[in-house]
Amino acid sequence: MVAITIVLAFGVGLFFFGTDGFQAFTAETARTKKLLEEKPQFPNVTLEDSKERVYSFSEFDGKYVFITFIYTACTDVCPQLEMNMNEVYEQIPKEFIGEDIIFLSISFDPEQDDPKTLEKYRGFFGSDGETWRMARIPNQEELDSLLNEFGVIVIPEDDGNFTHNSAFYLVNPDGYLEEVMDYTKIDEAAETVRAILDGTEE
Repeated sequence: MVAITIVLAFGVGLFFFGTDGFQAFTAETARTKKLLEEKPQFPNVTLEDSKERVYSFSEFDGKYVFITFIYTACTDVCPQLEMNMNEVYEQIPKEFIGEDIIFLSISFDPEQDDPKTLEKYRGFFGSDGETWRMARIPNQEELDSLLNEFGVIVIPEDDGNFTHNSAFYLVNPDGYLEEVMDYTKIDEAAETVRAILDGTEE
């Protein structure tokens, strides 16, 4: 009995240290924790949005940018992700929208998601194309660099779909990652963003 207790205690100890104090239970949790520790800078990629405008990410200098990564042919996670993004958008006080924060959905399928497709897609979720933009990154090297920096896992499947992870990302006015939020916790994400915008976050 004593031996079993020692083995169990040893195993729990290994698990504790191996998960950084029980904080990294899953690969996704560990990924998010690492991102928040490193707070990478958003690469100055070139975007092409649903209005066929082409500009660099520096277009948003001085503003927070609330970001999702999607592809329009997705039939499961992405629609829910964007519906939830709309709910966060609606909870942010209007005086901040467009002035202090921009919402941005980025497609990681630039070949299929041209401006015309993105323009149609944005209409499904209430995106106005201005304070909430939908865009692609035409340059694959730039796109891959961004996905790598922000820990976005995108695995192409044989049928043209993708396996991918999903979250809300908040980039600060200096272009660095500020927060990664669970996209299923809408009210919590909205409260986090409001607190940051109000300058009341502890």
